[in-house]
Amino acid sequence: MAFGWIDEQAEARRRAGLLRTLRPRPADSPLLDLASNDYLGLARHPEVVEGAAGAARTWGGGATGSRLVTGTTELHARLETELADFCGFEAALVLSSGYAANLAAVTALGPHGSLIVSDAGNHASLIDGCRLARGTTQVVGHADPEAVAKALAAHQGEAIALSDTVFSVDGDAAPLARLAGACREHRAGLVVDDAHGLGVLGEGGRGAVHAAGLAGAGDVVATATLSKSLGSQGGVVLGPARVIGHLVNTARTFIFDTGLAPAAAGAALAALRLLRREPERPARVRAVAAELHARLTAEGLAAVRPDAAVVSVRAPSPDAAVRWAADCRAEGLSVGCFRPPSVPDGVSRLRLTARADLSEADIERAVRVVTAVRPC
Repeated sequence: MAFGWIDEQAEARRRAGLLRTLRPRPADSPLLDLASNDYLGLARHPEVVEGAAGAARTWGGGATGSRLVTGTTELHARLETELADFCGFEAALVLSSGYAANLAAVTALGPHGSLIVSDAGNHASLIDGCRLARGTTQVVGHADPEAVAKALAAHQGEAIALSDTVFSVDGDAAPLARLAGACREHRAGLVVDDAHGLGVLGEGGRGAVHAAGLAGAGDVVATATLSKSLGSQGGVVLGPARVIGHLVNTARTFIFDTGLAPAAAGAALAALRLLRREPERPARVRAVAAELHARLTAEGLAAVRPDAAVVSVRAPSPDAAVRWAADCRAEGLSVGCFRPPSVPDGVSRLRLTARADLSEADIERAVRVVTAVRPC
């Protein structure tokens, strides 16, 4: 029977506690949300919603084509200019998703004959970028600049080091300054995904790269998503103008993909402008994350200290993590559930994401529920 192997794999996933299902949510969900990536609480902000609606009224429902044909509007250009200025880079290129942005950056900057040194904890989009790139990939230990330097020293020719700035599983930050030092010692570029840093870290939320003093450097490229702190959808690559020009001409996920929908571009632009006016939001989300961690560990849970907005709580097994998340949901709390293969170390977790708009009562309720229904 065609696709018969699918049933065998589905059964294997079910036995291992790794079966995933879609769960549509209503617009007015009663759950307290600590599962989404809406770090600054902007996805439903009236200005962001109106930014999306106004862009749709002006430009229509879709971009109508690829960016190189009809898919680049004046709105896209404004968004790119303001993102580059806010984050401290010379230029920016907006794509249809953060995943597409990472594929674009890695494949365009990892050509045949080059070396890509990739952190073992990198996001799946960076890993897939390595798989698609024509360069040779060497995976090194997590957050280990010395291992990066050793790999670069053994290679003759073009090279890049590749890392998340804040890792999505445990929420720990990469040692960006030391990574940049290793790259510069060996004349390599540094490419980092700031999806979990933009809007959370750095002055006014300008990101982890800006906080490390690396924004605008000629040997540093950053990617980010517009779907987390900016409450919209899409991705961006930030870097020197000549690198962005190279992507325009070579990055397949840019050249052959329809441009970002105007509504998403309008929402992201509105969120970015709101963040400029309210620079206190990033500090609030960090404070919420720290409070969640302190209270959870005080209850005896194995929670990883957050460097940004992600608070990871370890579970004893995949099945236990699934039950724990389900029990939280039954008590009115939505949390993330990370299991293999999403976690590189094989350890299942609950993942709680802090938001700037959570109240003290929300924090107390979340800790109470997670603690009350923890696996025995």
